[in-house]
Amino acid sequence: MANQPTSTRPGDGLVLTDAYVGAVNRCAPPANKPTPDERDNCLPYLVAEISALPRLRVIVALGAFAWTGVLRALTARGHADRPRPVFAHAAEMVVGPFVLVGCFHPSQQNTFTGRLTPAMLDTVLWRARQLANG
Repeated sequence: MANQPTSTRPGDGLVLTDAYVGAVNRCAPPANKPTPDERDNCLPYLVAEISALPRLRVIVALGAFAWTGVLRALTARGHADRPRPVFAHAAEMVVGPFVLVGCFHPSQQNTFTGRLTPAMLDTVLWRARQLANG
């Protein structure tokens, strides 16, 4: 999905193919701890982004907070999510025309403690690519 293994600065030549990076929140809240209200205030933007991506098939949610936000956005687009699927690392759930894939958030807390390893993240991203390619 990327033409080089790392990106060190803007303009360093990194190109993503068949990938889009979005967010359930549009701002960095105090202490980097977004609230459900902040997520829900940003919901219309996420709904609009999803709607603007006609080839979107797979969504990787980085963390339970993103998982819930994506489910809310898909519900707003008319895709039922009942019973609500529970977040777990590498969990997969079909919601309407999309497959939602869960991944632990790549925060320092998760990466420094080994809760999320590079191999675990790679596995989720490879699975998402496999699902997207049908």
